[in-house]
Amino acid sequence: QVQLVESGGGLVQPGGSLRLSCAASEITFSIYAMGWYRQAPGKQRELVATITRGGSSTNYADSVKGRFTISRDNAKRTVYLQMNSLKPEDTAVYYCNAKYITRDSWGQGTQVTVSS
Repeated sequence: QVQLVESGGGLVQPGGSLRLSCAASEITFSIYAMGWYRQAPGKQRELVATITRGGSSTNYADSVKGRFTISRDNAKRTVYLQMNSLKPEDTAVYYCNAKYITRDSWGQGTQVTVSS
């Protein structure tokens, strides 16, 4: 299982920005499709964004389209989530995910709180 470590969460005012990072332990990082998910209190974990192995294709939840951007740097074994125009409803624990065939790994999560 690949080890994933998220960072970059915190407290931000509505309209602000944050960039989350997820660093992977495995040298073969580029074989994994990567994604960001989030879970708000009392709610199910939901997909935020995904990116293919080479980074050529991305997918976003409707609620974040036009505000969030997922990207990856395979040389640094890192995936990013740039979050702009943050809203209070974006408050959640954000999780990084790596998928390859039957392998499915998760990070420990990083808290994002959007509040004035």
